[in-house]
Amino acid sequence: MSQQTSTRTGANAFDPTRIGSLELRNRIVMAPMTRSRAYGTLASADMATYYAQRAGAGLIITEGIQPSAIGQGYPATPGLHSEEQVRSWRPVTGAVHAAGGTIVAQLMHTGRIGHPSTTDASGHGALTPVGPSAVKAAGGVFTPTGLQDNVVPDELSEGDIRSTIADFAAAARNAIAAGFDGVEVHGANGYLLHQFLATNANLRTDEWGGGPENRIRFAVEVVRAVARAIGADRTGVRLSPNNGLGDTAEPDYATVYPLLVAALDPIGLAYLHLVEAGDPALTPTIRDAWSGALILNAAAPDPLDHRARVELVSDGSADLVSFARLFISNPDLVERLAVHADLALPDLSKAYGGDHRGYTDYPRLGALAESGADADPAALAEAAA
Repeated sequence: MSQQTSTRTGANAFDPTRIGSLELRNRIVMAPMTRSRAYGTLASADMATYYAQRAGAGLIITEGIQPSAIGQGYPATPGLHSEEQVRSWRPVTGAVHAAGGTIVAQLMHTGRIGHPSTTDASGHGALTPVGPSAVKAAGGVFTPTGLQDNVVPDELSEGDIRSTIADFAAAARNAIAAGFDGVEVHGANGYLLHQFLATNANLRTDEWGGGPENRIRFAVEVVRAVARAIGADRTGVRLSPNNGLGDTAEPDYATVYPLLVAALDPIGLAYLHLVEAGDPALTPTIRDAWSGALILNAAAPDPLDHRARVELVSDGSADLVSFARLFISNPDLVERLAVHADLALPDLSKAYGGDHRGYTDYPRLGALAESGADADPAALAEAAA
């Protein structure tokens, strides 16, 4: 069972806590967000500044980091599968630690969501994306030359599956070598692990497909491999039941996810990061089935009521809560939430790619107050969604 001990009631989101081996200054988490500024798949000085600015979060979860060249889905996203990439991350983790923060690397293999032109531009050759089955996802994907249609992925063989699991474990070891405090395995949002769970992406008839018990196998084996590589107490996993991203269909999600959580629970992970983008009614079931720490990225009936999200900790709905886009424009988000301050708005036209503008130039609370800037409620609602 997990090392996390939770009373499930009476906690305060601004109090310190321990999850697994991670000592956190508070229970507010910066959720992973792709920013596409890792040119050449390497972490940069701007990235060190960006993450260090947000070290007031109890836990920072990085943008998705590919565990292998074939796992890259988008331009200018970082990797952890070469020594050069490992070296590039050390100034980032060092800057966060110097600011008193805790940071874990999210390992994200995008599976069939990708394009040969993206890996080609990164210097790895025009690699065809892979998936559980040779089924193209509807829609398109951003590439170095703009939006292109998704392609038919290559179906992973049994040997490919085993190699991919090994890639995750190797990338986890690289993360620790790069100075990260742990790893989050991305099993959400329509990427590779999620594709194995989805009945329209996984048409396999072997031990990796078919019924729910087989479709959860890949996710469980990846998480187990990472936990063996670096310790379960430094490993987390992110899930997003039935959110439909990446053209995923999960008609039996209400069966699949409790089964998956029950299989993951005995590993003793540091945490489960649950995204309520599909059916929030499933959350209490997962909460009851999970004995460890739960980070909740909550659905918000009223996106402006940020206090309600924070209070999910005190009412026992979650052990920690995560915020995403509000951390883009509020590097000191925890402080602002604590004092009920106005929140700044992100310029989403600068969310992906570019330079420091819209990345490291958002002011802290004092500077915002001096500017006299006011937040527009409608825009804040969009930012918080």
